[in-house]
Amino acid sequence: MFGLGRAYWIILATLSGLVGLLALDRLLPPPLPDVGSVSAVVRDRNGAVLRAFPVEEGRWRLAADIDTLDPDFVAALLAYEDERFFEHWGVDLPALIRASRDSLAAGRIVSGGSTITMQLARLIEPRDRTFGAKLIQMARALQLELRLTKLEILELYLTLAPYGGNLEGVRAASWAYFGREPDDLTIDQIAMLIALPQSPEARRPDRRPGQAVLARSRVLERLAAVGLAHDTSAADALGDPAPRRRAFPSDAWHAADDLRRARPDRHDHVSTLDRALQRMLQARLESELPETGPDVQFAAMVIDTQSRAVRAMAGSASRARPGGWIDLTDRARSPGSTLKPFIYGMAFDDGLAAPGTRIADLPRRYSGYQPDNFDRRFRGDVTIAEALQHSLNIPAVTTLDGVGARRFNAALGFAGARPLRPRQAGQDSGLAVALGGAGLTLRQVGVLYAALGDGGEARPLAWYEDELDTGVAPGSFRLLSAESADEIMAVLRRAPHPGGRVPALLARGAPDIAFKTGTSYGFRDAWAAGIAGRYTIVVWTGRADGAPRDGMTGREAALPLLFRIADGISQVEPGSAMTGTPDPALPDALPETLTAFQQDPAPHILFPPDGAEIWSDRAGRGFILSAQAAGPLRWYADGQRVPQNALGEALWTPTGPGFYSVSAIDETGREARASVRVRGSAVRAE
Repeated sequence: MFGLGRAYWIILATLSGLVGLLALDRLLPPPLPDVGSVSAVVRDRNGAVLRAFPVEEGRWRLAADIDTLDPDFVAALLAYEDERFFEHWGVDLPALIRASRDSLAAGRIVSGGSTITMQLARLIEPRDRTFGAKLIQMARALQLELRLTKLEILELYLTLAPYGGNLEGVRAASWAYFGREPDDLTIDQIAMLIALPQSPEARRPDRRPGQAVLARSRVLERLAAVGLAHDTSAADALGDPAPRRRAFPSDAWHAADDLRRARPDRHDHVSTLDRALQRMLQARLESELPETGPDVQFAAMVIDTQSRAVRAMAGSASRARPGGWIDLTDRARSPGSTLKPFIYGMAFDDGLAAPGTRIADLPRRYSGYQPDNFDRRFRGDVTIAEALQHSLNIPAVTTLDGVGARRFNAALGFAGARPLRPRQAGQDSGLAVALGGAGLTLRQVGVLYAALGDGGEARPLAWYEDELDTGVAPGSFRLLSAESADEIMAVLRRAPHPGGRVPALLARGAPDIAFKTGTSYGFRDAWAAGIAGRYTIVVWTGRADGAPRDGMTGREAALPLLFRIADGISQVEPGSAMTGTPDPALPDALPETLTAFQQDPAPHILFPPDGAEIWSDRAGRGFILSAQAAGPLRWYADGQRVPQNALGEALWTPTGPGFYSVSAIDETGREARASVRVRGSAVRAE
């Protein structure tokens, strides 16, 4: 009876102890780090690292994944640090006894006997190295073994292990010292990564290279003893220098930051970006800087037109310049004339016009809004194709007036590119959007031009690889019909190429690009957008603060860069920037109207036309005189020189009703005359 009673109390005491331990385990759990405590990594679509982000206090701590680590490294680490790792429960008692015996025999600490699990416990809960702290580490190690698998423990240790300075984890150390992931390491690299966590500050290769080399050799000796390294590896490694510290990847600076912020609950982001295209784009933008002023910036995007995957994005050309830290692809700027293709496309859909439709390029007022051409000259009767290719303003505003400005703005909004109009814009100022009178971001312009290149269907841009869908994506909107989009593309392919560029039809292997440029009021923004083969390219340049750049147009400042980016795409992916030949229905030669204009003819008065009757009011408002000419003109009315207004336009104010002779004389002395009759009661303004 006494024996049974004693056994009962022993069992009861054991169970009570276990219950107490479980209660303590629940009350005092180990402080496991969460996902947010490791560095976020943004990869390209093929898994290549684009950019990594430090955690608190600027530390680099990349999450380790056993499946992607070099198996030889893992085997060497376990052989060196914890050969019975998969057998013990967090504490290796034989190893502790052996370490104590060896230390007593040597009179100093030879080895600590700590398992990898115990080392992990010390990393997540640092304490002074005392006997009591050792006991707590052993208890924490048991707790970790209850909560995590062996592989999870190993991954967490290789994520937190110190490697000197602000480096934590084997991946951070491998990037810092070898410039690559630790997926295929040499035996010397393996030895260095094993040696550093034992004494990370004393063996830092960038601070104490001699100590790092000696520690690497000692590890190689141990590995050679267990058959994991050649016998001569340690001696050979003494002659090799310590690795130097490298910078972490920092490609796609702005895009990577957006991707990280969009999914803060993840630390590994696989983007749609392509590292080769991204680096090409960055290099192209940087190469433009020496030719510009110190305050000029560039921003650009490359989009896979069919999938809408963003393959490359640069929010600025240099962070060393003003505004370089700002993502300029996400700032609303005046798009200039880049929206004109969509105005004409909607007119095609409505049956209002076609590429060959003729339209007047003459001065006109729209309910108080009077647009002007960029060069303050008028071409008279032109086709829609000519007007678009040469970015004439009056025909674009006339066409938008027929389409409906409010309807056009609403369509852009449904497509994902809602124009940002100034607060002071009046009810009738919607027509100004044709000339850049509303703000759009570079990303929104990319959405529109990708739609143009994909049969008129607008869809959101894709930034993550898991967003891509072969079907119809959510949020799609039919901006233009496929027929109208194709007609606009054919017109844009025939637009005049930038200086020094041979049209693709005449040069083998040259990118065939449908493009449009834009320049905002005051030369603040210069744009070029186009479709080259399978890619949509958008380029912006200007100053980040919106200050003007006198004389810098989209054609001069942005279009050459767009073509260079298309060339770069062809080099990275041969043939990807090529398309078929343009629509053969369009004429190869320039239409007659602009051909004659380009041949430097004599002046031709557009307003007032010969034989016209014009009306004036009592306020004595003048008339803006215009003519088709190759250069500046001198204007006369009845032999009297007509003055210019503040914009350099000839402003004629008749003295009263009657008949007048108006003449325009160019720099070579060629003259054009028009006889007109003024009706009304005009009085010359004083």
